Amino acid sequence: MTPGRIVALVVAVLLAVAALLGRKRLGGERFVVALVVAAGLAVYGSGLLQHVDIQKGIEDLAQALGKWTYALVGVIAFAETGAFIGLIAPGEFTVLLGGVIAGQGTINIFVLIAIVWACTLSGDSLSFFLGRRLGRNFMIKHGPRFRITPERLAQVDKHFEKRGGSTVLVGRFVGFVRPIAPFIAGTSGMAYKRFLPYSVVGTGIWGPGLCVLGYIFWQSFDQVTKIAGRATLVFTVLVAIGVGVWQLRKRLRDPEQRARIMGWLERQGERPLLRPVAAMVRVAAPRARFLVERLTPGALGLEFTSALAVTGVAVYTFVAYTVTFAGDPNLLTPADSSLLDLADRTKSSTIVDIVKVYTDLGSLPVTGTFVLIGAIALGVRRRPVELIGLVAGFIVLVIAIHVTKGAIDRPRPSGSLIDTVGSSFPSGHSGYSTAYVAMAVIGWRVVPGFARRALVVLAAVLLAASIGLSRIYLRAHYWSDVAGGWALGGAIFGLCAVVSLIVFYMRDTAPARAEA
Repeated sequence: MTPGRIVALVVAVLLAVAALLGRKRLGGERFVVALVVAAGLAVYGSGLLQHVDIQKGIEDLAQALGKWTYALVGVIAFAETGAFIGLIAPGEFTVLLGGVIAGQGTINIFVLIAIVWACTLSGDSLSFFLGRRLGRNFMIKHGPRFRITPERLAQVDKHFEKRGGSTVLVGRFVGFVRPIAPFIAGTSGMAYKRFLPYSVVGTGIWGPGLCVLGYIFWQSFDQVTKIAGRATLVFTVLVAIGVGVWQLRKRLRDPEQRARIMGWLERQGERPLLRPVAAMVRVAAPRARFLVERLTPGALGLEFTSALAVTGVAVYTFVAYTVTFAGDPNLLTPADSSLLDLADRTKSSTIVDIVKVYTDLGSLPVTGTFVLIGAIALGVRRRPVELIGLVAGFIVLVIAIHVTKGAIDRPRPSGSLIDTVGSSFPSGHSGYSTAYVAMAVIGWRVVPGFARRALVVLAAVLLAASIGLSRIYLRAHYWSDVAGGWALGGAIFGLCAVVSLIVFYMRDTAPARAEA
């Protein structure tokens, strides 16, 4: 037995004895909580969990259930937030497993996606109404015992009033937040009509996304679960860092709190052991300040850094694919073959007819029309910099796609379901669809409210992504063609954004320089 388990058993015994001896003083609720914690420590200390593999049990059960896997995945997806099972049971794992079993041919992937989406949305809604009905009264009555004062409740209410939608949406992808975010949203008094759209979007990306991921990589399930787990962990860490930076920046804006923090740092720097560290901090302070400014909204801050990062990644991706196919136009990447096979396995005459119409949203006439409408709107609103960036970027993109197609004469996939003309690389529809994202990003500077802006950009990204994937489904392009089109569009519009932000900065700082 490890030292940790011995300590857990000792603490469990002491906690249970203390709870029993002080039962009258603790009261009923605290007594029950103490016993539950003691029982949990005892189970951990006994080593019983070492011999229980929840994921293996779910996997074996799903294999035995066959078509009843729909029910298993749906119940777990619902209970993850509806009954807070997500705090102990692997809902993410179960949905992935459902996709794997669909990939094996036992169940239908489209039915599974519909069930998972409906169940996760229903679970979120139930948790929300439980928070609305039970959570608020419980917090008001018993919150002070746990140092949840009316002031802190007011802070939570204020946060959800301002950023409730983004909290619900982002929380869906953070493991320890997902099971409780809808409940807290309901407790805070957030209106259900505000909660529902973000829950629909969050569950619509999370559940179907995991189903498709498991469906595609059903032959390497262990690997994809590890990748999904690590991706969730990385996203959680990034969110935590972002929240920490935001809180620190908020505190530093307050002169009183800033003075208090700086005073504390100076006092710590006077200690003999910390003087070398303080000296290093003073040396690194200018560089740290520069980095913070690059990650701060406004001027040449976060927007400029994001645009520069998107441009760099897009340029690298496009150049890498172009160089590769210039040497061998017939080369196929692993994703090219696997995604075409996936498209063939999910073929349906009804879906094909729908996708044939939908994919035209990425055609040059349609995207060009939307760009023209956007340009007119920007002209009416007197936004010349954004207007020039949008129109110039789109014109350059059209030219670049046609030039690249002529230079890289790559054959199309066989068996195309629609009429195609010219080289396969890069995908014109995928490249032109990035104009929707560019217009949404411009709208970020025009549309009021952070949540509305985020939804507009997210909808544009999903539109561009689905247009690109529709080209693969119709066997008009390979995955690498689609990725190349996205990368080319991202590189051109990203560069336009960088130039536009520099123009904004120079224009806004010109009066200050003139006065100086």
